[in-house]
Amino acid sequence: MKTSDFDYELPQELIAQTPIEPRDHSRLLVYDRADRSVRHLHFYDLPQLLRAGDALVINETKVIPARLLGQKEDTGVPVELLLLKRLERDVWEALVRPGRRLRPGTICVFGEGLLRAEIIDNAEDGGRKVRFHYQGVFEEILDELGQMPLPPYIHEKLMDKTRYQTVYAREEGSAAAPTAGLHFTPELLDRVRGMGVDVVPIVLHVGLGTFRPVKTEDLSQHHMHVEHYEVPSEAAARINAARASGGRCVCVGTTSVRTLETVTGEDGIVRAQSGDTGIFITPGYAFHATDALITNFHLPQSTLLMLISALMGREEALRVYREAVEERYRFFSFGDAMLIL
Repeated sequence: MKTSDFDYELPQELIAQTPIEPRDHSRLLVYDRADRSVRHLHFYDLPQLLRAGDALVINETKVIPARLLGQKEDTGVPVELLLLKRLERDVWEALVRPGRRLRPGTICVFGEGLLRAEIIDNAEDGGRKVRFHYQGVFEEILDELGQMPLPPYIHEKLMDKTRYQTVYAREEGSAAAPTAGLHFTPELLDRVRGMGVDVVPIVLHVGLGTFRPVKTEDLSQHHMHVEHYEVPSEAAARINAARASGGRCVCVGTTSVRTLETVTGEDGIVRAQSGDTGIFITPGYAFHATDALITNFHLPQSTLLMLISALMGREEALRVYREAVEERYRFFSFGDAMLIL
């Protein structure tokens, strides 16, 4: 299978630059795999599409202000670090710019020396291992100096940092938001719970594996960067109980799908685990836990579009995306949503 098999035409003006207010007023395209039908609703209509007994699986990861702008200590050359994954207490894996100038041994400074970063080693995919030096609490310093790591296709300044967080974000560790969850409000979640749907939290910290572009034409040659996940025993039990009673496992976002498909066996039983996953889901994959999916509209030739295509079929995915373009849906992180039933 080829990367170019997952291409589509998208007008630039449909790439959402700002989030919709209120959150749940984004549009919702509903695709039913049983009859291949498409409906056009709004996200606040979600409760009418769920059923009592369903398990709605959310990713509680929280985005950290992972983008640091500073200078090389010796030359003053501007530098940028994007923190991806904590390896030890003060050691992180990061993407760096300019990569050619940030070799092991280089010192970078941020906030007039409030935070110093020592490049200690190379990492996979062109990244670096970085050791931080500081006085005080790292998280407080990062919150003061760091910026929210918005995707490069968003050019508008984000006035409210909380709009790049889900309302249920709890566990810090992501370099990007699980954007399907951005559409939920506390009130909508209360409505869902009130109708007998179990809202089940899990965690996958979004890193390079989710948004790294596919650079090979042959998909079998693409290597997924691993991301850390946690499925507590209570979450696994609640999902298993819902499905055993005839309810559906409705995943909020591709991160929830990738997590559950990592920990679920061919017997369909979700197992409590934590660890790292590099699962790469493409057409032909047999889903073991995912019955339905809430997701945003994804970039052409991305691993996320490939996952969607595995669930609904490549030709159907591209057909529905063409309809979404014609209907002027908003795409990508701050865009509209799709529910695949």
